[in-house]
Amino acid sequence: MSEQHDQCAESCLSAEELTQLNRIVDFFNEVGMLRHTPRSGYAFLGSGKENVAEHSYRVSVMGYVLARLSGADPSRVTFLCLFHDLHEARTSDLNYMNQRYATCRAREALEDSLEGTGLEEDILPLWDELEAAESLEARLAHDADQLDLICNLKAELDKGNAFAAAWLDSALQRLRSAEARHIAEIVLHTDHNRWWFGRVDPEWWVRRNKK
Repeated sequence: MSEQHDQCAESCLSAEELTQLNRIVDFFNEVGMLRHTPRSGYAFLGSGKENVAEHSYRVSVMGYVLARLSGADPSRVTFLCLFHDLHEARTSDLNYMNQRYATCRAREALEDSLEGTGLEEDILPLWDELEAAESLEARLAHDADQLDLICNLKAELDKGNAFAAAWLDSALQRLRSAEARHIAEIVLHTDHNRWWFGRVDPEWWVRRNKK
């Protein structure tokens, strides 16, 4: 984009609008940091890995599905899930051992992240609702968070990490809705590769596309 075009675009904006858009650009770059923020608990598990962005995406999909199954507001649950770990771009992911000793000022980090973007009134109430966990939507968002972990732990268990079973037991007890508990029960009895490996005729893997 040419310098002349940049100057033209900026001249069409008020100082206030330009300040807000600059903050939004910073916000976008901050959200991108979640792709480089590891979920730290896997170091203790001894296998598996993911970043916060990967986690947040599947949690959002799971939250949408749980809402549909439960008769809750799918959009509300999806938004709760989408932003639930946004603060970790600043605080990092504190695993359960970290949390025994460190204090995470998550809402303060989120406030600083959103300052000047114009998004404060949209996103901060989502955080407060999630923390209160009083609405059906908030409880389902918490369940989606745990279901993502449960699916990951089951995959590690399938791959031979027996220690994942102990983590699974704790995660299952954190589920709050019947719908999430039903899904988790099926997860526990399903090979995590079934979606692609187990639904193809075994002979296909031998001959592939050959007759």
